[in-house]
Amino acid sequence: MSASVDTTTSHRRRLLEAMAESIDEHGYAATTIAGVVARARVSKRTFYEHFADKEDAFLATYSAASDEMLAVIAEATAGDGPWQERIEAGVRAYLTSLAERPRLTTTFLAEIQAAGPRALALRREVMTRFARGLQAIVADVAASDPTARPLPDALAIAAVGGINELLLHALEQGRAEDLTALTDDATAFLRAVLTAP
Repeated sequence: MSASVDTTTSHRRRLLEAMAESIDEHGYAATTIAGVVARARVSKRTFYEHFADKEDAFLATYSAASDEMLAVIAEATAGDGPWQERIEAGVRAYLTSLAERPRLTTTFLAEIQAAGPRALALRREVMTRFARGLQAIVADVAASDPTARPLPDALAIAAVGGINELLLHALEQGRAEDLTALTDDATAFLRAVLTAP
């Protein structure tokens, strides 16, 4: 890999992290390109080499954060323990990560729904990726545990949507920093889905 590619990748990564930090500190509406580039220590020209505008950077940040969340869940659910424990570990890791950046979480879960058609399309794609991730975990577990059955597409989407709605309800109540308190309820919900006839 050339130094130019390394620098380009580094700049993009720094911009995405700066965007996430700015949203977490100030909210999306108050986040500015000038603030993001200052935080990332790059020029505005570099910003525009990677993103068309603030919305483009926001959506890229949302997508990158979703990738990170999926990786966190996959790592937490890895292993060969009972599937119930692995599901709980995944839920806890996910909620802990969300609670660490409350304003960013609120933006990504709630505000994105009013951010326009591109944001809604990306949200749908991300929800589908989370559903696929849940199916992969269940398939891995089912390979060695007959009590865990494969999860159909529709049920996987419904499960992810149910967890998302539980989170939105907590956010509306101002509980963004206390999302880990939902671990038991979210885990019980997923267990019910996975063991339903």
